[in-house]
Amino acid sequence: MGQVICRLEDLAELQCLEFSLQMENGTEPVAAFVLRMGDEVRAYHNRCPHTGAPLNWTPEQFLSFDQTLIQCDIHGALFRLEDGRCVHGPCAGRSLQSVPISIEAGVVSTKVK
Repeated sequence: MGQVICRLEDLAELQCLEFSLQMENGTEPVAAFVLRMGDEVRAYHNRCPHTGAPLNWTPEQFLSFDQTLIQCDIHGALFRLEDGRCVHGPCAGRSLQSVPISIEAGVVSTKVK
């Protein structure tokens, strides 16, 4: 198992949780977040592919008002929940960088050792 992020039961439907991703190569940790959609959880680097800046201004707040898309608070780019692909904004067609994760015995963790 890699880095433990949280317990699945502690992550509500459409809730996001920020964490610092510890890198294998020993470089500085990377800001990231997880998002729960039913029994599925996705994780992405907290970095807009257009500006390189964090997606959120408010802690743990990554979703659009209607909670159907991930939104960059800087310029309003919108990304699909399921794969992080930008569907609106200056980075349309690009994607958020995903973080490989696993869920074992109710624990969400990275696949990075």
